[in-house]
Amino acid sequence: MALNQLKLSLQFADIPFAARHRTALPRHKVTRWIRHALSDDAEITVRIVNAEEGQRLNQEFRKKDYATNVLTFDYAQATDESPWVMADLVLCAPVVAQEAKAQGKTLQAHYAHLLVHGTLHAQGWDHETSEADADEMEDYEIAILKAMGFGNPYGKA
Repeated sequence: MALNQLKLSLQFADIPFAARHRTALPRHKVTRWIRHALSDDAEITVRIVNAEEGQRLNQEFRKKDYATNVLTFDYAQATDESPWVMADLVLCAPVVAQEAKAQGKTLQAHYAHLLVHGTLHAQGWDHETSEADADEMEDYEIAILKAMGFGNPYGKA
């Protein structure tokens, strides 16, 4: 399977337990996870943030006053004229860690899922438009993650 090209910037803000998150997110694995979810070449920045920055961004851009696991800022989706995806994926380290623990997953497996999820959003996938769209997106995420050796992130059989 030929994977699309990716220009990746991986950034870490001042986050609690930074070494744990850096260990879970080696650049070569982040690149692999995102490339498996790409249907076009891309330039993506991944930024790992603390709860304060995550909450501020979620409030500012989604009008929701809490830190969420992943925010996707898609600046350009691929078209016939410009076959290039440009996006920022912002992941909130404390939220991701709490969710991984609550769901009985490794931190790395949860990050892989959220990076695939955010990458699909950057390409126009949306799970909030309808139940059918949500099911289709989940099924695709499950297939991508399975191909990379991860279990079903939704816990379904």
